[in-house]
Amino acid sequence: MHRKMMFISILCLAPLSHVLGVEQSYSHVMFDDFNYANFTQAKENGWMVRTEKGHPGVKGATWWKEGVTFHPHPLDHTNFIMRLTSKTDGTSVNTRQTQVCHKRKYREGTYAARVYFNDIPQYGPDGDGIVETFYAISPLVAPMDKNYSEMDFEYLANGGWGEGNHALFATSWETFQLTPWTKVNQHDASIRSLQGWNTLVLHVADNTLRYFINGRLFATHGPEVFPEVPMSINFNLWFIQEQLVQNPVMRQYYQDVDWVYFAKDTLLSTHQVTQQISSFRNNRIEQYDSVPEWSPKQKDYCSL
Repeated sequence: MHRKMMFISILCLAPLSHVLGVEQSYSHVMFDDFNYANFTQAKENGWMVRTEKGHPGVKGATWWKEGVTFHPHPLDHTNFIMRLTSKTDGTSVNTRQTQVCHKRKYREGTYAARVYFNDIPQYGPDGDGIVETFYAISPLVAPMDKNYSEMDFEYLANGGWGEGNHALFATSWETFQLTPWTKVNQHDASIRSLQGWNTLVLHVADNTLRYFINGRLFATHGPEVFPEVPMSINFNLWFIQEQLVQNPVMRQYYQDVDWVYFAKDTLLSTHQVTQQISSFRNNRIEQYDSVPEWSPKQKDYCSL
């Protein structure tokens, strides 16, 4: 069910600080509960779906708009989730990857999302290098561009990049180039299964990036990789080409997203973020965005 008109009337009656019942008004906030019937409704609130081929993942694979869908939450049918579904039979022509993006206007503050990670496919043989993500990114204007900015949560259920199964990577990028492959970044990995729902929080302030998983700090990165330019907020689900299982049977994976949240120039703990989400929901606010456009306004995009 899509109840946009319900929360618009609430916001018109009172300021956000009063509606949420908080002492401080976080005036530059983006929140989305993904209570949509289809992607056309999500697009009205600034979401884009990727269709352009290219990095990352399987070379020549299709970025699949039909792979982004909305469903009742399995434990609460009054609440909806966004689902990213990707599939492969080991060939590029039959590989489908998914990515969704929100406007390019985010840099410093608190990023947060509640994401459902899967360790095994919905069907078909297991073992592919699958990457389940929540991240922020800017365009790469040129190879080794020093103003490039990217901050990633990436869950590799079957391992990869030098780590074994169930690796959650936190990676902060200064820059890179594809050919020859050259990277400048800082990264850490947490090695354990994260099957199920997880709350991911990222603090970006004072030339420091701090990554939290379910309230626990597991990575801190310094000024060398601090973002210089505005980024879009993204989720995607893709395959590591070198780790595709050599099996012609189709297999399908999915990642769910319960909600996403951003507070500009404000640092909130995981507990404070979840309190904000509860307040939005208690007041039937399903989508809210008071984060101003970057000045000058940046072109929205959904690609690398």
